[in-house]
Amino acid sequence: MIFTKTEIPEVVVIEPKVFGDHRGYFFESFNQKEFENNIEHINFVQDNESKSTYGTLRGLHFQQPPFAQAKLVRCIQGKVLDVVVDVRKDSPTYGKHIAVELSEENKKQVFIPRGFAHGFVTLSKEAIFAYKVDNWYAPEYDSGIIWNDTTLNIDWKTNPEDVILSSKDQQLSTFIELKTPFIY
Repeated sequence: MIFTKTEIPEVVVIEPKVFGDHRGYFFESFNQKEFENNIEHINFVQDNESKSTYGTLRGLHFQQPPFAQAKLVRCIQGKVLDVVVDVRKDSPTYGKHIAVELSEENKKQVFIPRGFAHGFVTLSKEAIFAYKVDNWYAPEYDSGIIWNDTTLNIDWKTNPEDVILSSKDQQLSTFIELKTPFIY
């Protein structure tokens, strides 16, 4: 596996070594020892999966302490644009974001530590998105930032008229209104 730090050094892109032949392919999608050697010790407690149609945008989400979550995300079918925003006050990258295309072809993954908002938009007809988290889901600790926040100015690579949101995601606050519990 190749571990590459992004412009936000705590956010890491992981590319597996894929072995293919006439039968198909094989790769390790997670290796605890390599993860700990390259990123940090982590204890993932839950795996999640979602299926979305073109234009579906999920995010930008995070959970507040004590239920903050680190995530390891990937797209196992189709293609998505994955976006991570630093919401840690006093961080040198506070309010900055990175965007990475994840697809069944490139098999890349993104590690998102606690203290970051996360979202993705489906760029293909359909996408299956899978991720691991290191803390339990607690809906009362849910928080987030509206996808089209003008301060963040994220290019979602999707026509805004094509974006499909849940009712929850339509109600998220702006970055300026955000009361982040995370301190760098």
